[in-house]
Amino acid sequence: MHLTATTQFGLEELLADELYHLGADITHIGSRAVEFIGDQRLLYEVALWSRLSMRLLRPFAVFHAADEKALYREVGRIDWQDFIGADQTFAITSVVNRSTFEHSLFVSQLTKDAIVDQFRARTGERPSVDTRTPDIRLHLRMSENEVILSLDAAGDSLHRRGYRQHTNEAPLNEVLAAGLVLLSGWDAKKPLIDPMCGSATILTEAGLISQRIAPGLFHQGKFGFENWYDFDPALWNQVREEAKAQRLEEPQAYLAGSDLDPKTIDMAAANITAAGLEDFIRLSVRDVKDATAPAKEEPGIVITNPPYGERIGEETEMAALYKTIGDALKANFQGYDAFVLTGNLEAAKSIGLKAARRMPLFNGPIDCRLLKYELYRGSRRAPGPHPPAPSPAERGSHGGTEDKSEDGQ
Repeated sequence: MHLTATTQFGLEELLADELYHLGADITHIGSRAVEFIGDQRLLYEVALWSRLSMRLLRPFAVFHAADEKALYREVGRIDWQDFIGADQTFAITSVVNRSTFEHSLFVSQLTKDAIVDQFRARTGERPSVDTRTPDIRLHLRMSENEVILSLDAAGDSLHRRGYRQHTNEAPLNEVLAAGLVLLSGWDAKKPLIDPMCGSATILTEAGLISQRIAPGLFHQGKFGFENWYDFDPALWNQVREEAKAQRLEEPQAYLAGSDLDPKTIDMAAANITAAGLEDFIRLSVRDVKDATAPAKEEPGIVITNPPYGERIGEETEMAALYKTIGDALKANFQGYDAFVLTGNLEAAKSIGLKAARRMPLFNGPIDCRLLKYELYRGSRRAPGPHPPAPSPAERGSHGGTEDKSEDGQ
């Protein structure tokens, strides 16, 4: 079957790599989406194992709709009894770009009318609409009046893993958090520290990766494909049991996070416990200025998502915060690579380190950069064992941790 997995901007290549390793035949990598071919087993495995997919779609109709009449006519030509039972509920998610139609809700309504009218004309009955928990979720994408209709295999967005009990004010979604971990090149063995962990989504996703836990095992309720006509319960149960057996029980990496607010740490602990990772992630209440590398571990990586300061008048406060982050990284994490996701590039200059890489991403609607800092060891040594200092050739042109260049973008 032809399938499409959608993701967030900047994660497309990583998603294609993830799908390839699951056994997919990749046919196209686009903006925020990867198209591929696979069988029913692969569909189920992607739903369980993909850490980077937002939606998993199975396209079944493509047509041009120049106006309202054309859209209604073309939708009416599809035999909807192949996809929806009269006793089932359904919903339509529409995405409309660069088309004569201006409103996605109107497109959804018109498509719904065409489906319901066909059922009424043929059977005298009609399926009901349930926008919250439908049996069948349809996805309609219209770009320049070209329409692709798909079945949504997940039913709900795959980023909603199901383990998150609580969130703070500006939570990082699970797909983006997993993307940060994978973009860092982390080997799932070295220490991973988040000194401003919030609700611990980055740490939880890292824990799922290192302990080889399928994120789809936490999915709440049924997946969309469990209500399809060709659903294979025996195969689905087999794939689930195989996924459960992959879990590693021994800790694979040192994972630790901290935050200044005790209530935030309590929320983080609840999320970690819900993901079954309470034995693998350490949490503490600590100001970012006091964050330190674990003394008896080799250098690893720091990943964090500090506040961006979107409220008016927060510029000075943000500059001071980012300077504190930079000072802590330079003083206490020598030998580490640090990754800071921010939507405030002006404040990020106050980190006071030269960014080795700047990866464009979006956190919701906010244009962000994932900034990589290579924290070479200088004269001040962090506690704990370290490999030999890098040679000048290995250091390249970035200098040591005392580099005061303010290239935070």
